[in-house]
Amino acid sequence: MADHSHTIDMAQQNTNVTGNGRIDGAPGRFWHSLDDGRLQCDLCPRFCRLHEGQRGLCFVRARTGNELILTTWGRSSGFCIDPIEKKPLNHFLPGTAVLSFGTAGCNLACKFCQNWDISKSREFDRLQASASPVEIAEAALATESRSVAFTYNDPVIFLEYAVDVARACHERGIKTVAVTAGYISSEPREEFFRYMDAANIDLKAFTERFYRKLCGEHLDPVLETLVYLKEKTDVWFELTNLLIPGENDSEGEIEEMTLWIAENLGLEVPLHFTAFHPDWKMRDKPATPIATLKRSRAIAIKNGLRYVYTGNVHDFAGSSTYCHHCGGLLIGRDWYDLSTWNLAIEKRQAICKLCRTPVAGIFENSPGTWGPRRQAVQIHA
Repeated sequence: MADHSHTIDMAQQNTNVTGNGRIDGAPGRFWHSLDDGRLQCDLCPRFCRLHEGQRGLCFVRARTGNELILTTWGRSSGFCIDPIEKKPLNHFLPGTAVLSFGTAGCNLACKFCQNWDISKSREFDRLQASASPVEIAEAALATESRSVAFTYNDPVIFLEYAVDVARACHERGIKTVAVTAGYISSEPREEFFRYMDAANIDLKAFTERFYRKLCGEHLDPVLETLVYLKEKTDVWFELTNLLIPGENDSEGEIEEMTLWIAENLGLEVPLHFTAFHPDWKMRDKPATPIATLKRSRAIAIKNGLRYVYTGNVHDFAGSSTYCHHCGGLLIGRDWYDLSTWNLAIEKRQAICKLCRTPVAGIFENSPGTWGPRRQAVQIHA
């Protein structure tokens, strides 16, 4: 199906880059001064220490004078309406449209990044004209999007902008979604997820070796984020694990990871095994065989996880949702197309129509009708 651009005309309120080349932006939070005169960014466990004029590894948090600023507040790499299943979220308002956007930069250095042209961008002319939080929330309403997703690059690095947008969305009954690797420090973690209704957390692997070698960081802070979401919040979250041949796809690693998920996050957290395709700095690796996805899914189900999916491939069985009690088909999916719908809502709880077993997630009586479309949206004065 062809995509068609949708233009929203609204008042433009913010600009963040001056014509004289000076680093400019909105005031940032979560930093402190060091005795040696540097400023330390405390947003993520990298704890970048900055002299005047320097930027953190994420590139969007910078020092100007005696403060740290967010250089991308109000600026986006583009807006698009996606199916919510693309995030991927299979248990959060299935079939509905989500207005998606990101900015630039990232606080990880993944060699296999699938959105490298955005997340690794150092070119601010890639960013469109400014869009205020109110404009984004109003655009979601105008396009009948049920939620707004912070995605394409990791939203934790533009926390202040994401939180401001989330507030504007919630005032208008629009839900918010974070698509993130979960690499964030404890205090900003609380602030960020306080304003999120749902999240997909990219659990990239289950070994420190992988995180150090291919992402330039550590596994433990991500696991801490996952446990925090489970124990301290009401955020609905799902997990994604991109399987890269020879790097994180061994049966032993999948066994260990899924047992940890079952023990620490519970049996009802949905897990998406997705297929890698050669990109960025790992073009020498082959694409993930579908047999690897199916094998990993089988291991996760064996270890008790109730909702396990395959992604980035056509696999009806692996994309669909089944009742963990009777085995009946609850939601039929082929990629982003929904078919069968055997859910009912009783006292705000989704249940299987076949055996009345509760189904975890945030559902309505009927699915949305957005389908697999992807539609560009322009927000401008």
